[in-house]
Amino acid sequence: MRIRYFAWLRQRVGCSEEEVELPAEVRTVGDLKRWLGSRHPRFAEACAAIGVVKAAVDHEFADDDRPLAGAREVAFFPPVTGG
Repeated sequence: MRIRYFAWLRQRVGCSEEEVELPAEVRTVGDLKRWLGSRHPRFAEACAAIGVVKAAVDHEFADDDRPLAGAREVAFFPPVTGG
């Protein structure tokens, strides 16, 4: 699965994207956030504040309970504000 990081999350993780093989226990976006947090402690810090890290699964916004079965890409980004 391709994982993409946008904006300041890219600096926290140290890359803009990575290909990962998910363990069987990673079934939802929330599971993925926790698993990635164990690999990238600064990503875990960002995810600790509710609502700070948003996700999109295959280009569609997704909540933490969204299943990952069949997904090809998950992107993480901070909330977007406009003016």
